[in-house]
Amino acid sequence: MVATLVRRALAGVKTLLALIGLLAIAGLLLLVLQKDGMERLPLLASEAFFVPSTEVAGTIRPSVETPIQREQRVVTEYIAKRYRVSEGAVAGYVAAAYRAGEQHSVDPILILAVMAVESRYNPVAESGVGAKGLMQVIPKYHLEKLVDHGGEEALLEPEVNIQVGAQILREYQRRFRDTETALQVYAGAFDEPSAQYANKVFAERARLEVLRQKARKQPQSA
Repeated sequence: MVATLVRRALAGVKTLLALIGLLAIAGLLLLVLQKDGMERLPLLASEAFFVPSTEVAGTIRPSVETPIQREQRVVTEYIAKRYRVSEGAVAGYVAAAYRAGEQHSVDPILILAVMAVESRYNPVAESGVGAKGLMQVIPKYHLEKLVDHGGEEALLEPEVNIQVGAQILREYQRRFRDTETALQVYAGAFDEPSAQYANKVFAERARLEVLRQKARKQPQSA
């Protein structure tokens, strides 16, 4: 009698274990058949057996501002505030002046000073005598310089206007070997004895030059 009860108990245990095994297999199959089941298996294992670790990302370091970028930024901020012009627009004019200055061997600060006196940084300024744009170039006197840029209307494009204006200024500097005379001729005031136009440009250039020198003396940020 006892032997029979033991055999029945063992059989019941085996049946129970088999049932547990089947349930486990069924659960695993259901997990795998889920849309993302296979992808989640490693994650589930990790969550079950490992303590999650926290990773701290390193500080994102901004790019280092170069001396020339710092110089242009300082000049841009001054011009935008003084003349109440969009800083974004002025940044483009300043960058174009530096490019034109390098290409034509003209001080970019002088180019910017001419812009200030001629148009107060208005890219669509037009005078009664036909001068156009930031540097108030009169197209009929410089048609050959505009051919490669698409003609007279291109003078209302800041980059073109600055390039052509710098080219004209450099030609006058070479011809007269004197910046004051070159500026007076640029303004069509060669015979004006007090050099009023040139003095206005020089005064503006002096203000910008102070800013440039301060920017150059600032320590480079890390």
